[in-house]
Amino acid sequence: MASPSWLRLLAVALLQASCAATALGRLDPPAPLPLVIWHGMGDSCCNPLSMGAIKKMVEKKIPGIYVLSLEIGKTVMEDVENSFFLNVNSQVTTVCQILAKDPKLQQGYNAMGFSQGGQFLRAVAQRCPSPPMVSLITFGGQHQGIFGLPRCPGESSHICDLIRKTLNAGAYAKAIQERLVQAEYWHDPIKEDVYRNHSVFLADINQERGVNESYKKNLMALKKFVMVKFLNDSIVDPVDSENHQPPLEHSSHYVRPGIANYSLQAKSSPRPALVW
Repeated sequence: MASPSWLRLLAVALLQASCAATALGRLDPPAPLPLVIWHGMGDSCCNPLSMGAIKKMVEKKIPGIYVLSLEIGKTVMEDVENSFFLNVNSQVTTVCQILAKDPKLQQGYNAMGFSQGGQFLRAVAQRCPSPPMVSLITFGGQHQGIFGLPRCPGESSHICDLIRKTLNAGAYAKAIQERLVQAEYWHDPIKEDVYRNHSVFLADINQERGVNESYKKNLMALKKFVMVKFLNDSIVDPVDSENHQPPLEHSSHYVRPGIANYSLQAKSSPRPALVW
């Protein structure tokens, strides 16, 4: 659930990103850049206590803005279920198609992802450069994956219990990787080789099986990439994954940056340097 203070923070963050984006010259200065939102695990596009409230707040703070809150499925309930059980690569492909067909997004858009929606939108930025994503803000996104699912809120708790048991039984089994969303960004630090070889989503977008130059080029095209870490996150573990820094300095792709991943080198830079 988004508190009023969080909504104000989101609005301010978006205002800054939106104002910066007008420098591209694609739109007339008075026109705000559209916003695409992707919700997190167990949520939906239109929950009046979360994404629905955020959408309304942004529209109120930025008159005339077009906000697309992504719905994966034909109904809200299907959207919630797909956040657990629809292959992430299929979801990203679907979203890329939605964005490509939306005439209001063709000159570019800003994006905000919440929880797992953060790394999913990063995959969109890396895989689908048209229409162009201008800025990306992720709130609690697990960019380095998770290795724990302590608890889930509300009505989704029973689903999380099932997911925990499934992940513990064999997160990298082919059938589980193809059907369980959370398994697709499950990052077992004890079994790095197994993770790299069998992760169908995270190991790919983090370049851990080889370098995809188009991923690098497309991500570098972002004007701004902001990762917000929740200080008291009790749903995922490790929380440092939310700003892309578990014990990264000890990982092979940090030591050999040409192999896999990126780090934000200069937080104070107007356009942070991304190192691969």
